[in-house]
Parts: sequence; C-alpha cells; structure tokens
Amino acid sequence: MTKLREINFDGIIGPSHNYAGLSLGNLASSTNAGESSHPREAALQGIAKMRHNIDLGLAQGFFMPLDRPNIGWLKALGTTLASAEPHIRAAAYSASSMWAANAATVSPAPDSEDGKCHLTAANLQTMPHRSHEWRGIFAQLKLAFADQQNFTVHNPVPPPFGDEGAANHMRLCASHGETGIEIFVYGKSGGPFPARQHQEASKAVARKHALSDDRIIFAEQSEKAIAAGAFHNDVVAVANERVLFAHEDAFAHREELYAEIQYKFPEVEIITVPTDKVSLEDAIKSYLFNAQLVTLPKDGGMALILPTEAEATPSVWSYLQDLIAGNCAIQTLCPVDVRQSMANGGGPACLRLRIVADPDVIDPRFLATPEKLDAISAVVENYWPETITPDQLLDTSLQDTVKNARKALLQACALTELES
Repeated sequence: MTKLREINFDGIIGPSHNYAGLSLGNLASSTNAGESSHPREAALQGIAKMRHNIDLGLAQGFFMPLDRPNIGWLKALGTTLASAEPHIRAAAYSASSMWAANAATVSPAPDSEDGKCHLTAANLQTMPHRSHEWRGIFAQLKLAFADQQNFTVHNPVPPPFGDEGAANHMRLCASHGETGIEIFVYGKSGGPFPARQHQEASKAVARKHALSDDRIIFAEQSEKAIAAGAFHNDVVAVANERVLFAHEDAFAHREELYAEIQYKFPEVEIITVPTDKVSLEDAIKSYLFNAQLVTLPKDGGMALILPTEAEATPSVWSYLQDLIAGNCAIQTLCPVDVRQSMANGGGPACLRLRIVADPDVIDPRFLATPEKLDAISAVVENYWPETITPDQLLDTSLQDTVKNARKALLQACALTELES
C-alpha cells in the first residue's frame, strides 16, 4: 500500500460542448440554455486546471471525450440526426461526460475486503442526455484499470435505480493509503427537481465493492438543497482525508449523520458552513463546495481548488478568508478559471474522478504529464470548434468537425482502440 496515492482524473472537455439546457435541476445549465458555447476555450481551461494541479505536486490523469453525436443512440430511438427533435438531437451531441465525477464510484483497495480498488460505472439514467454515456465510460475504465490483480471494474447498477457516481460519494481516512469510511449520499425528493441518486443504487455499489458495514454510511441529502439547485451532493459538501466540509443545509438529518461519522471515524474534523455566513443560494451560485479539497504533497496541508466564481461572491470569499485565518486543516485557496464548464453547471470537482491507486498499475496513456498536456492542447487548438450555437446542431458539417477532432485526440494519445 505504500505506493498508493490519490490521482485526479479529469474529463477532457469535448468538441461538442454546447449549452442546450438539458439538465433539470441544474440552475446554471438552465440559465445559459441557448447561449453560444466555446468548446476550444472550455477544453483549454480544463487543461490549464490539470497543469495547475500538477504544479501543486498532485498526480493527474484524464479521460477522453465520448463519440458525439451518438448516432447509435439516435438509431435505437428510431431517428436520425437530421430528423430528431431538437432536445433529442442536443442530447446526442451532449459533451457532459467531461464531468468525470459522474463516471463511476470508486472504493480504494484499503477499504475493500478483497484488497482491490473497485470502480462501478454510473448508469446516469435520470437524465436522457447522460443515460447513454456509460458504455463509452465503461470502455475507458476497463482499459485504464485493466490490471485485474489491483482493480475490479463493475457494470452499472441496473434500472430503475439511478446512480450518479462519485458526485454523491465521499471518503474519510487518516491518509489516502489507509483504510477509511465511505459515505454514500442519496436523495428522496427535491421539490420541483428530481433526486438523482437512489438509496438502493448506493447500497448496491457498497455491496459490489466488498465494503464492511462498519466502514460505510448512507446519508440523505436534504430536500432543501436539491430544490435549491444542488443536484449532486458535491455541490454542497466535499471531503478529503480527515476533513468533511459541508453547508449547514447539505443533509436531511445532519446531527444524526455527524454523530455516526464521529463514531465510525473519531479523527474527523467537520467544518460546517452556517447559513448566516453563506446562504445556500450563494454556495450553489459560487460552487464553493464543488471545489477540489486536496492534500498538498509538499507540506501535507490542505487546499481548496475553487472556481473563480467563489472569489467573486463576497459572502463566500469573506467566509473563506476567515476560515484559512483560523486553526483548521484548510489553509490554501486556489481559484481556477473553468467558466465554460461552470456555465453548463460543473465546477472543478465535477471535472474530476478521484482514484487512490499505485500509478504504476494504471495504463500510462491515461496519466498526465506536462508534455502530454502540450500535445492535447495542440490538438484542441487545431481541431476544436471556437463556438457552437444551437442552430449549428442541425449543420452536418459540425458532425464531421466534432468526430474528426476526437479522432485526432485519440491518435495523439495513442488511444485509437476507443475510436469505435
């Protein structure tokens, strides 16, 4: 276990990145529906975030964009790109697999009874535009984590139980390589919005991952948070090693949950952000909690990698300044520009899947280096569309542009077996 470390795998933002407003309950997605998107700028912002993490000394990986538009999905619906209704056509073009936090749920080897790292691909069945992602994601997981001595990659939980992956899952531990407890967050209701994570899906993943009962907790997300736009738990809470950082209104039964956490993991430091300091509205608007809470290798301190929107929200930034001035584990704030992703409803934490593993047993083609990111940036600069407007989804030339761009990226990363 000595070589285990946390690796953040970011989804490279695909060339079909567009604002179709497909995600019910995601306020940013709905607000920006119909606006012009900037796929090239979006991808470069994501790459810059990966570079930033590498500069901090963090291990970094990436996943490829999926094949878009998904012609096979359209065919299964008995339609074509030209004849599909606008919302179906937009769903076929969706680049939402960029949010790798929804790719899978991950349990590191120290937590599982068989000593393997387990990954279960999320079915994402609640939203039509995401429901057809899992096959492409599963293919990458099987390739990247093919070493069966160290990994088990599971098929998604079957319908009707919706599973949204790591966006509704947290882990607490003394350090990443040690045994921890895993918190599975589910929803029951969200007022006008659907609760996307089903409790039975969370239970199924815990069973598949061979987790013992004394190391797991099932927590209900508050209806108030979902109704306010916290469509995933990672919009109102984030954990890292021994720290849980959450909004006061994140959970349905906060005091009972905190008592269970403290019983099963006494070393925990729980930082609760009170509503009178940061309203739920400001927390969601700024994506304060959709930050990457990470341990810095150089000094062992913790940093929040935040969207610049957090810095621009006075209540949030004032609270954070007071927080880091105090005696808590979080001591460093790192704002990053991911505005193109934020405009579609995904912050820094949405863009990454956390995996604790030995980098030497992962397919190296999925691990980032500055040189690889240079090569990826060059492909993006040369092939990604500068803008996409809603009416362009009807333009047959866009289909060719998007497919050729992805093909060029797969070739540059020596991942051509993912072309089909």
